[in-house]
Amino acid sequence: MTQATISRDIKELGIIKVTTATGTQKYVPMERSGEVASGRLMKVFAEAVTQIDVAMNLVIIKTLPGMAQAGASALDSMRLPELAGCIAGDDTIFAACRTVEQAERLGRMLSQIALQQNDRLSSGQT
Repeated sequence: MTQATISRDIKELGIIKVTTATGTQKYVPMERSGEVASGRLMKVFAEAVTQIDVAMNLVIIKTLPGMAQAGASALDSMRLPELAGCIAGDDTIFAACRTVEQAERLGRMLSQIALQQNDRLSSGQT
């Protein structure tokens, strides 16, 4: 993945860099439009994911370095009923569910999304 691809993905995800009151900079999502995840967001999520594990009511999603926040933004945009919320670091997303059963279901669903998208990419489809 090139810097140009990452920059384009950040733009399409609606993420902007802002300066905080303390003078540091951070990335934040622009105002949400209320639309469900687009195909591009699904592609960003699927391309970023390297591993998905379930631990109790958490789904731990490992991503390529620097892609966890974009992946989490895509995940939030999916508006999945199983997902209570998620937080992201540099290469890991913690997605919290209310129950163990919801986490297991979410883990299977996200694995399938990533697998389907990656199958399309390897067959030359977009």
